[in-house]
Parts: sequence; structure tokens; C-alpha cells
Amino acid sequence: MEREAILRLTAVELGKAIAAGEVTSMEATKAYLDQIGHREKDIHAYITVDTEGALRQAAECDEKIKAGTLKGPLAGVPVAIKDNMCTEGQLTTCASKILGNFVPTYTATAVQAMKDAGVVILGKTNMDEFAMGSTTETSYFGPTRNPRDLSRVPGGSSGGSAAAVAAEECAAALGSDTGGSIRQPAGFCGVTGIKPTYGRVSRYGLIAYGSSLDQIGPLAKDVADCAAILEIISTTDEKDSTSARLAEGSEEAATDFTSALVNDVKGMKIGVPRDYFLEGIDPEVKEKVLAAADKFRELGAEVEEFDLGMVEYAIPAYYIIACAEASSNLERFDGVKYGYRTESFNDLHNMYKKTRSEGFGAEVKRRIMLGSFVLSSGYYDAYYVKALRVKALIKQAFDKAFEKYDVILGPVAPTTALPMGESLSDPIKMYLGDIYTVSVNLAGLPGICLPCGEDSKGLPVGLQLLGQTFAEKKIIRAAYTFEKNRQSERRILIKESIHE
Repeated sequence: MEREAILRLTAVELGKAIAAGEVTSMEATKAYLDQIGHREKDIHAYITVDTEGALRQAAECDEKIKAGTLKGPLAGVPVAIKDNMCTEGQLTTCASKILGNFVPTYTATAVQAMKDAGVVILGKTNMDEFAMGSTTETSYFGPTRNPRDLSRVPGGSSGGSAAAVAAEECAAALGSDTGGSIRQPAGFCGVTGIKPTYGRVSRYGLIAYGSSLDQIGPLAKDVADCAAILEIISTTDEKDSTSARLAEGSEEAATDFTSALVNDVKGMKIGVPRDYFLEGIDPEVKEKVLAAADKFRELGAEVEEFDLGMVEYAIPAYYIIACAEASSNLERFDGVKYGYRTESFNDLHNMYKKTRSEGFGAEVKRRIMLGSFVLSSGYYDAYYVKALRVKALIKQAFDKAFEKYDVILGPVAPTTALPMGESLSDPIKMYLGDIYTVSVNLAGLPGICLPCGEDSKGLPVGLQLLGQTFAEKKIIRAAYTFEKNRQSERRILIKESIHE
């Protein structure tokens, strides 16, 4: 099979081709490594590319597949991992100077699950430093660019993973989502991404930003790929105290997400929050997302508008809670046990101060200081406790909505991909860009983002579908149906344009 043909396949399609002997894992891995060599100078999706290790893994996969001991749907498929997930013996930097030399002695549970399934890990993708950002411009190693338009950002903080998938530098990737960091870059780059229910995927080995918000999830070419990966990484993990312990045999505990790949939404109730379309949203984004709602109505779903409420409180509550948790989680990076240490210092406290001043970037310092402030004496009750109360109210608002609706539909971001540098000059604008995503993390809900069209500049518009906790199957079914029918429409349009 030729290189271009390999790159065009989805991860699941490539897995089937490898299993059928149409292509080997070695050939697929070499095709992706060649593509990285070709595109990476423009995109910068990776921090580390493990060429030698990937080829070694591919050779091992081919041997096991031939012997019949490796039969998973993604066996031999080359993927990428966001650089905030620990990988034993491999550099794991969180895109920060302070971890620029950190090599873990263990592997994150989700990554290990992927390895056990037989995937080939190509390398570690670029990200906003410590996942703090929405553009992948705060990385110590330099920004990632959007493959759809190199003058624009890929979104963040999983921008490297989204860009790698969009540029065909990997078949799929893992990202992490604290306030939209899988869904928003998926929307900006025109790929598909799932943020699972909080606790569905183990956080063990994920270097924490906001411990009550972080969740690992897949980014891939389509819904089927994301479902297959989510099926692999969804486990109850004794190493993670926040890993969900669900009743065996219950509908919530079932992780056969590929069974939800059904092209049918008849009778499904879909709610569209009016609050998401009032102000600040780009008219073209609004048009495409509402057109998607009409498409669901046409396909037999019951679609209606409703008032969600609490939307205007999501951004302040999220940034207070996330920054408070970040200030606590990042205390451990002090130059004592691992990571960067300043070269010259007078005493222990001076070493702490200089190491952290030199090791952290501007956005990370900003969020640490904000978090330390809201946790400080005199401000804890006024800010942090109040934010926790708002978080509970946001969850109640969603619970009330899900009593009536199976799925909530809306935009993933108020705009399409922004020009490089625009958000860095105005951090508040960057924070406000998360208005449709952060409430999902505050409530611990699952969400999927997939393309629903393009604006007049040819930039992808992302559609976001949300479900109740542990109801991933419903959003996968809805997303798959929309994707399949949109693909059919696009094929018809292409044929018509050819005949004109």
C-alpha cells in the first residue's frame, strides 16, 4: 500500500488493513514518520519524535500479529501522546522548561492501556505549558501551527495532538481536557475529540493541572476512531482515587462504546441552549451550529431550544477553581528532586524562588499567583468557596436539562481558529473563548466535538454534543449519525459540482 493511501485511512481502517495483511505496522509507521519529516518544520506538533522506538514497536507488533497473539482493533496503528502523560524512559516535559529534562520511571495508565492494545507510539505532542492555555502558544518549545491555516493557532492545550491528527502526522492521539483542551483544538483543526466523564479514564500518570477537572481522551479523524480508543483507555484504576467505581453490569459501567456507532437518532431528544447564541458568538459559527441542529431534526430527532442558565458564571468559577488547584499541584516543581534547577543560588529558599522564576512561563506564573490569591487568608471564602458553590449550581442546571434531553447541542467555541499571537496579547479574551467548554468540566460531563462545516475563510467550525455523566454512548451515537449523513451530503455535493 502506498504512503498516501495509508495516511488517508482512519485508525480503525488502518487496524483492519494491518490485521488483513494488506499493510504491515512497519510500513504504516514509516509512512507516518515520513509525513512527520515532511510537515513538522511547518506545524511543530511534536516535542519528541521517537523514531527508533516507534520502529522497534512496529517490528514487535508485526511479529505478534503474525503469530496471532495480538488481535486488537488498533494493533500496529501509529499514535501520538500529549506530553503531559508520563512514559517510562521517555522525556515528559509538559512543554515547560522546569520539566525539560524529566524522564519518568513509570507509564500513565491510559498510555499503558494503549500500548497493551498494540498501538505504536510515535512520540509526544506539543501543548500549552502545563496545559494552561487555549492556543498551544505558551509552550517553552515554541508554538504549534494549525495545519488548515499556518497563520492561525490550532487551539489548546492539546493543540499538538489535534494538529498531528489534522496534518496526518499520526493516525490518532491522546489529549487531556481540563476546560475544553480536547474539544476546542479538535474544533479548530477540523478533527474529532471526546472528553469523557470525569473518572471514566484513569488520571494516574497524567501530570496534574486541575485535579478535579482533568480528563484524558482521544483525538482522531472520526467518531469511530474516538469510540475505539475510548473503549481501550476506559478502566477502573486502583492507582487513581478519582477513578469511577461503577456497579458491575450497570449501563454506566459498560465501555463497549463501538456498539453505539449506530446511524439513527429517531426519537432522541436534543436540547439547544439559547444562552449559547446570545452575544459574542461569530455569526458564521452560529449559522453552522444551528444548521447542524436542523439536520438532527431532519434525521428524526426531537430538537428544541431551552434556557440552560448559569452560563455567565462558568468562566469565573472555572478559573478560580482551576488556578487554585494548579497553585497547589505545581508546588512540587521546586528544583529539589527532579526537573530544572537554577545554576546559582544562595540558600534553599533562594533556590526555590529562582528555579520557579526561571522554570515557569508567564501564563503558568499568572495562574499560580491567581490560585494562591484565591486560597489565601481572607479571600478563601470570598472566592474559592463561592466558586465551589457555583460549580454545584452548574451541575444542578445540567441535571435538570438531562431530565428532559438525551443530548445538549451547541458550539465548541465562539469563533473559528484565531490568528497567531492574538490571544497572547489579551489573556482575558483567551479565557472568554472557553465559555462553551469549561462548564462541562465543572459538571464532570462527557462531550464530543466534531466538524459541522467551514466558515468563509475555509476554517473548520466545531459542533459540541454533551451528555449526562457516563452517557458517552448517547453522544457517540448522535455524533456518528450526524457525521455519516454529513459525509453523504458532501459526496453528493462534490458529484454535482463535478457534473456542472
